[in-house]
Amino acid sequence: MSLSRRQVAVAAVASVPLAFSVTGTAQAGGRRTRTLYIAGDSTAAQKYANAAPETGWGMALPFFLRKELVVANHAVNGRSSKSFVDEGRLEVVLSAIQPGDYLLIQFGHNDEKAEDPTRYTEPWTTYQDHLRMYVEGARARGARPVFATSVERRRFDAGGKALPTHGEYPAAMRALAAEERVALLDAQALSLALWQELGVEETKKYFNWTATEQDNTHFNPPGAIAVARLVARELLRSRVLGPRDVRRLDEPIPESWITWPQAAA
Repeated sequence: MSLSRRQVAVAAVASVPLAFSVTGTAQAGGRRTRTLYIAGDSTAAQKYANAAPETGWGMALPFFLRKELVVANHAVNGRSSKSFVDEGRLEVVLSAIQPGDYLLIQFGHNDEKAEDPTRYTEPWTTYQDHLRMYVEGARARGARPVFATSVERRRFDAGGKALPTHGEYPAAMRALAAEERVALLDAQALSLALWQELGVEETKKYFNWTATEQDNTHFNPPGAIAVARLVARELLRSRVLGPRDVRRLDEPIPESWITWPQAAA
């Protein structure tokens, strides 16, 4: 069921305390804090108490950023680059974003669902067309767009080789990033390499494997922390952020730092 634009706006406003509760909106000297907005799907999204221990990597990203850089996580379960726009969610982000802010864009998991016309996009046409809307919207408001290829699922062949699962979507995003001169965080390639390094059994400790569920798409706290670390390192490597913007890149992050608030009524 799709939401009205008013419902989307109300939901976004309700989520603001989660995004801003740690740092507020200004530094002591009166300089406005910068905000990093995340537009994406369930792999990045804020999770609530009824979903624990499932964890989006966007929940862990603030642990790797300085307090002066706020994360506003607008990623939502089940959304594609298309449905996020059609539901008015991009409009909500663009109504709040300010010059000097960042818009981190990660879609692909649900764009792949050809059986669902409300979400499906074709990699080299409609997927790129929708991604351009995010780029143009951010730039028109003085904010910087940043692409992140979709983090990989947990899938191995019989020989223990980690397999890519996103088809042409990562390549299409890489090509568009080069064409539009958008910074690219290659989370797909980096996460695939990490899953290969960890191997078949060890990766189960990073995904939402529980006594009742074997989920090879969504993360638990260790997985979300690991992917957020990759994202933070890429933000630094790509010079989207500077050394003073990041922290703890090589330090362990306690799982206890992850919390799942109650969902708004």
